[in-house]
Amino acid sequence: MTVHSSWLWAVPFLGLLLTFACAPLLAPPLWHRHYPWWTALWSLAFLLPAAGIDGPGAVLDAVLATALLQYLPFVLLLGALFAVAGGLRITGTPRGGPLVNTALLALGALLASFIGSTGAALLTIRPLVRANRHRRYRRHVFVFLILLIANVGGALTPLGNPPIFLGFLSGVPFFWPLTHLWAPTALVGGGLLASFYALDRHLFRRRGGDNPALLPEIEKLGLEGGVNLALLALVIAAVMLRAFWHPAAALSLRGLRWDAEAITADALLLGAALLSLALTARQTRQRNDFAWAPMTEVAILFAGIFITLLPVTAMIAAGPAGPAAALFERLLSDGAPVDYRFYWATGLLSAFLDNAPTYLVFFGFAGGDAAHLTHAVPRTLAAISAAAAFFGAFSYLGNAPNLLIKRLAEQQGIAMPQFFGYIGWAILWLLPWLLLVQAIFFA
Repeated sequence: MTVHSSWLWAVPFLGLLLTFACAPLLAPPLWHRHYPWWTALWSLAFLLPAAGIDGPGAVLDAVLATALLQYLPFVLLLGALFAVAGGLRITGTPRGGPLVNTALLALGALLASFIGSTGAALLTIRPLVRANRHRRYRRHVFVFLILLIANVGGALTPLGNPPIFLGFLSGVPFFWPLTHLWAPTALVGGGLLASFYALDRHLFRRRGGDNPALLPEIEKLGLEGGVNLALLALVIAAVMLRAFWHPAAALSLRGLRWDAEAITADALLLGAALLSLALTARQTRQRNDFAWAPMTEVAILFAGIFITLLPVTAMIAAGPAGPAAALFERLLSDGAPVDYRFYWATGLLSAFLDNAPTYLVFFGFAGGDAAHLTHAVPRTLAAISAAAAFFGAFSYLGNAPNLLIKRLAEQQGIAMPQFFGYIGWAILWLLPWLLLVQAIFFA
């Protein structure tokens, strides 16, 4: 596909994200009924003019490459984790005091890098709802769930956070995030847990609004849907297969090479989701209030995001001599990347324009070659990765699981903050730790 010289080609991408940000606030019923059509409208706003200039074949090839190599594995991983985690149910109702809540958040954050931020959040949200149903002040618990479990905790492996997974698909080794991001992740995660404990302890003491009739009995914890633990292992194996198995076999579709390991991994992810649906008892999913609507919305929106991002990545791939020359000048100094600039640029865009495509954008700005980034300028890649994973928690738009968790919490009767209210929470509790990360690791 031809690199176009005008940033007007970025309008469909920005328009889709702004529609996603504003329409649920300004016209909620219209958005929830018609979001697939809004997504299609902005996608066509790019596809039709591009087909007129480059020809339908060139546009089809670009969309096919993105669909098979990036979007399909991305949405299959999210969908598999959604289905498998939705079949697991932690039973029992601990009483939601500060120690119990902090422990559940810490457990979810630790699990996030191994079963995915989406899976870990889905696994912990319902026990937290039950444990805190007697408390008047409880929305903060689920705000911190988004901050910690749906974002920060998933930074250490490709399983955990969508941008880290896209980096893995782009050639970053599977264990590279663990070895390079563990210290920033421990700082932000530990800081958020300490902040949450202090806040929850303060609110817990203000018990005038609690309802004694709803105080839960302390019940022994248990687990339903244990077969899904084996299916989680299958999901992990499917992702790792891409890293360690590289057969020569491949399919060719319109000249695009689709490797056997990618086909096999995608098939295993789909198989794990289908097996979970078949083997999990229906009553377990009913008790979890399991429904596909949140996952369907994420899948449709991200289809539009990946399509409208195509001209943006093409302009960046043109390098410092292309349309993005001004941005290159601000991110580079004498041709070398400036780490703190990449950290803030990636972070600020990740906060509002979704961290997965933002990661790809700045991965491209830094050179787009995983081998070079991981060996020659690893701190730059660490800055991009940490910013995408951490700043993605800054708004409901920042990361795919954020909106999913908000909607699930609201289905459980939690009055979650609206768009700008949530950002206020993030500024107060998350931003200080992000500033400290930049000062220590990416100065």
